[in-house]
Amino acid sequence: MRMRKKKNLVPRMERCSAKLIADPAAQRGQWRKLCPSAGALWLELGCGKGRFTAGIAAAEPETLFIGVEVVREALVVAMERCLELPNVFFISGNADALPLYFAPGEADGLYLNFSDPWPGNRHAKRRLTHGGFLRRYREVLRDGGQIRLKTDNADLFDFSLTELPRYGFALSEVTRDLHANGPAGIMTDYEEKFYRQGKPICRCVGTMVPWEAPQDKGEVLCTLSR
Repeated sequence: MRMRKKKNLVPRMERCSAKLIADPAAQRGQWRKLCPSAGALWLELGCGKGRFTAGIAAAEPETLFIGVEVVREALVVAMERCLELPNVFFISGNADALPLYFAPGEADGLYLNFSDPWPGNRHAKRRLTHGGFLRRYREVLRDGGQIRLKTDNADLFDFSLTELPRYGFALSEVTRDLHANGPAGIMTDYEEKFYRQGKPICRCVGTMVPWEAPQDKGEVLCTLSR
């Protein structure tokens, strides 16, 4: 995600400081204490400006949501949108650090909404559905935990449909035109834009199942969203 730098970013971040977990590693294994009434914990990787985050947190007050975003200009907008929601907090960081922030089995699921597709074979390891990342998700998800993926990029979707089962995620709810019969579910900012343009949205769910790790060589992990 590329955004213009905001001159007032620092004071805006300070006003939202209650929503930002400055030391997420210190919360490892303790996240539910932030919202004791929450029955589940979900992560959104690359939450961007937080339209989906705010929408899903308002719709599911019994779930604790943690938005993860590396672009501070987007993160501050997301936090501002969620200031009045007690069941959502944010981390400024990358997906490769999740095992440092969350204990094994601590998360019930995670959302990947319109992640950067990183086109070209040489960039494949940067995709958030590459096996290098899926291994890390397995470290923090409970048994039966889910990955819920949405993208407008058909190539990334095809890649994900191959990679998810390879790393122990059973596929379901696979569609290449989520909104074929009208708007379905809570949209991100990107999603609404694409919907208005008539661009089809792909979606699938991957459920974590027992799995034996393949022997993969070096893994390069990087950025979150666009």
